[in-house]
Parts: sequence; structure tokens; C-alpha cells
Amino acid sequence: MPALFAGAAGAAIAFSPVAGAIPEPPPPPACVNPDGTPCVLPGSAGPGGATGQIPGGPGGTAGPGGAQGAIPGGPAGEAGPGGASGVIPGGPAGTAGPGGASGVIPGGPVGSAGPGGASGCIPGVGCATIPAP
Repeated sequence: MPALFAGAAGAAIAFSPVAGAIPEPPPPPACVNPDGTPCVLPGSAGPGGATGQIPGGPGGTAGPGGAQGAIPGGPAGEAGPGGASGVIPGGPAGTAGPGGASGVIPGGPVGSAGPGGASGCIPGVGCATIPAP
């Protein structure tokens, strides 16, 4: 009977994957800035929300009251229970909320709409206002 168990154990070992046959992946490289200094992760998170800012780059915050973010010299936006807004410097901008929405393209059309109706203008064409029924 011991030979039977020895044979079964030998078969189990023979057909089992070899431990360590697949090497462990290397650890991720340490974060290092181009100048060789260690990276600092500029952000925090907790029960009240999160915030982050890349030095000289984009940043933002988020929490129970909403979120906002911006890229220096670039687009920015925010959103929360009262609505949302966004802008691209020198480009379109808009807002929206429970009372309505509005938008503008510099040098181009502009308009707004809400419970009272809608109005808008197209440069070189004219403006119109349409009251709500």
C-alpha cells in the first residue's frame, strides 16, 4: 500500500506546475523627474473629496458639492448641484443649470434658454427672442 501512495505522490509532483517557473515581474521603476529628483505626487484624497495639481499643469478638485478643474491658459470647468459651466480661453463658453442654459462663441453666435423662453444673436444676421408658451 505505501508504494501506491508513493506512486500517486510522484505523479502529482510530476504533473504539477513547477514553482518559480514564471519569474516575478520586476518592481515598477521609481518615479524620477527629468532632473533626477524624486517625484512628489501633488494630491490628496479623503472622505471630503480629492484634489490634485501637477505643478505648472492641470489641477482639479472633487467632492460632495461638485468638481472643478483647469489647465493653466487652457480650458476650465466646474459642475455641481446648481449646474455646470466651462470655458476655453478665446473660445466658446457656456453654463447650464436648473434655470436654463447659455453659451457664447467669441465673434460668433450667442444664446440662452430657460423657463421664460429663448434668445440668441448671430453677428451680421440679427437677434431673436422667443417667449415660452
